[in-house]
Amino acid sequence: MQHYKETFKVVEEDLDDLNHVNNIRYIEWVQEISKNHWLKVVDEATRNEMVWVVKNHNITYAKPAKLDDPIVVNTHIKSTRGPLSTRVVEIRNNKTEQLLVNAITEWCLLDAKTFRPKRVPESVQNLFKKV
Repeated sequence: MQHYKETFKVVEEDLDDLNHVNNIRYIEWVQEISKNHWLKVVDEATRNEMVWVVKNHNITYAKPAKLDDPIVVNTHIKSTRGPLSTRVVEIRNNKTEQLLVNAITEWCLLDAKTFRPKRVPESVQNLFKKV
């Protein structure tokens, strides 16, 4: 299975009133890493034919992140069935390697023109299985 990761530091705009990363920001990071992985792996022609929508987010918050913490966000596709794809995202402190957030998101693939569910083509599935 192909993993994809990004690293960055927590900035002030990421924080809530408690000076921790806001829960909504974590969800944004989950969506951003998922989109960026898709953009990196799949060619433009394929991206023009299909779009993804979230069906379900399951997020477990383990530890808070604070200003200037180094963050690594790692993602991979766990499974695919019909139009559904289950993606795992782990957000960790890049210095201590402590797990901050574990997210499992179920995405549904849609035809870009009709917005109807579309089975994930095997050719696309195979792109995310490469090591």
